[in-house]
Amino acid sequence: MTGPQEGLDVTSTTRPDGAAPAGEPSYPGEVAPSGTDRAPGDGAVAPHPGRTTGPDAAPTANPARPGEGPLLVALDIDGTILSHDDVLSDGVVEAVAAVRAAGHHVMLSSGRSLIAVLPVAERLGLAEGYMVCSNGSVTARFDDASPTGYVVDEVITFNPEGALRLLRDELPDALFAVEDVGVGFRMNDLFPHGELDGVHRVVDFEELWSGEVTRVVVRSPGSTSEEFSELARSLGLSDVTYAVGWSAWMDIAPLGVTKASALERVRGLLGVAPGATVAVGDGSNDIDMLRWAGRGVAMGHADPEVKEAADEVTGSIDEAGAVAVLRSLV
Repeated sequence: MTGPQEGLDVTSTTRPDGAAPAGEPSYPGEVAPSGTDRAPGDGAVAPHPGRTTGPDAAPTANPARPGEGPLLVALDIDGTILSHDDVLSDGVVEAVAAVRAAGHHVMLSSGRSLIAVLPVAERLGLAEGYMVCSNGSVTARFDDASPTGYVVDEVITFNPEGALRLLRDELPDALFAVEDVGVGFRMNDLFPHGELDGVHRVVDFEELWSGEVTRVVVRSPGSTSEEFSELARSLGLSDVTYAVGWSAWMDIAPLGVTKASALERVRGLLGVAPGATVAVGDGSNDIDMLRWAGRGVAMGHADPEVKEAADEVTGSIDEAGAVAVLRSLV
């Protein structure tokens, strides 16, 4: 099911000036990496203490609960449905199947590249609908008529030269990579085995900005995530969207592009009501998605900033927190 995108219909939007799309918010800046705080045990889903509940809470058109019509359910992958040991439990697979059987749309929404999302979709039995990849820069749709089993529905690109030059000056020993959609990555040196999927091609640093790209990955093994975050702030990367991960890892995307912006487009294409949306995630790159959703659920091990963006907090990945959320939808 994997393969290059050659010969496929692709809608490409280039943002060389860093402008956010009309009518969409911009989300420049990073948020803190994931932590280890835990939610209530036994897979329970608890309202977040920072959210208003009860009779004084503002009503919503659709709280994304069972019986409210077809829902759009967006699932982060790593740390949400897939453990850090790359384990996808039978419970997750069965719960996803049950939600789909109930007539709801289930899709993956990940920072992973398209070729890294596809194998997870296959393991889940997903073969229709959409996938949001590369933190919103790439949206793909399953298509049985395509030789690859999918078509790339939208690609949003930007000019990474400015960000790359700034970061190289401050991090001369860092690893840098840019995504070639459906193929792999070009990089200034090889990343540790297993961190990036697809074909890896080592090129001169200047070749990383030889064309518009969907995503830049920066890895600085000698830095802590806190140092990485402070560096990103001090450099004033205001013309891109970026997020720092739980290691010294940074993803850079076009300004205004997040999982949320891509999911909003998919929601419109599917005709799902704005409130009939559910999102589950654990990382800093999930914050906008959790805020966007009618029902945003943070994993129990997520950092406090991630939990604060959510309507609820479920159990951790070890407590099958995502399974509890999915079961509540059927």
